[in-house]
Amino acid sequence: MKFYFALFISLFSYIYPVNAQTYEELVDQSFTYIDKEELFAAEESLKAAMRLEPANPTNFALLTNLGTIQRRQGKKEDAILSYTAALSRYPDNIMILENRASLFAEMGETEKAISDYTVLLIKDPINQDALYSRGILYLQQKDFIRAEMDFDKILEVNEKTVHGRLGHAVLEKMRGNYDESERIYNYLIDQLPREWLIYEGRADLYFMMGKNSRAMADINRVFSETEPTAALYVLRGKIKLAQYERESALKDFAKALEMGYDTEIIDELTRMAK
Repeated sequence: MKFYFALFISLFSYIYPVNAQTYEELVDQSFTYIDKEELFAAEESLKAAMRLEPANPTNFALLTNLGTIQRRQGKKEDAILSYTAALSRYPDNIMILENRASLFAEMGETEKAISDYTVLLIKDPINQDALYSRGILYLQQKDFIRAEMDFDKILEVNEKTVHGRLGHAVLEKMRGNYDESERIYNYLIDQLPREWLIYEGRADLYFMMGKNSRAMADINRVFSETEPTAALYVLRGKIKLAQYERESALKDFAKALEMGYDTEIIDELTRMAK
């Protein structure tokens, strides 16, 4: 019993330090915890600072940091609440809007993500990252006209941008204009031979065209050069499934699930592989 009591006191002291700390000390402490990857402790330090001075005008920044820390821990709903609270204090902050919009997109809340990006673009009409992200979300809704307008706007702002052309490559792929999509991907890879996201997009295109050998060549290049995304594991699994390599495909689907890929999609792919 004494051991458990001592352990409880130790944990309590870790989360809620016995010695009173100032607002600034708690904020500094959160940075120290972040550097050590002790995210839960960093989260508690920021909450303690805001409890100590709830009216402090810099709390919007603490709420933003809190949202990002919660997001890194997988606490997505809590992160949304933190970003929303930050925006209530500083509604014109583009960085916070972008953080919440990207998290909404990550959560599959497409309409809410588009809404945030639209508000952001009213404030900053030539924000290329926001235009690209909103354009991709429009593509998910098969709203090709609005997506094309966003990608065209990016090229209007910066004709040398990758995002504008990459957006058009995805757009043409979804429209079924595979040859045009391939032409754009080839151009981008020729210009940026180490931009691995482009290889991933072209691999997906080749898979849709039934050119599995070419798709695997692009995938293998990405796997050998950088850390692959969950989506790339899924794509490789689909190709292996098409080639009747079921066991290998299942391993890729399991890895994608471990990395946070959509459970329903993985469940369906797993059923197909069995």
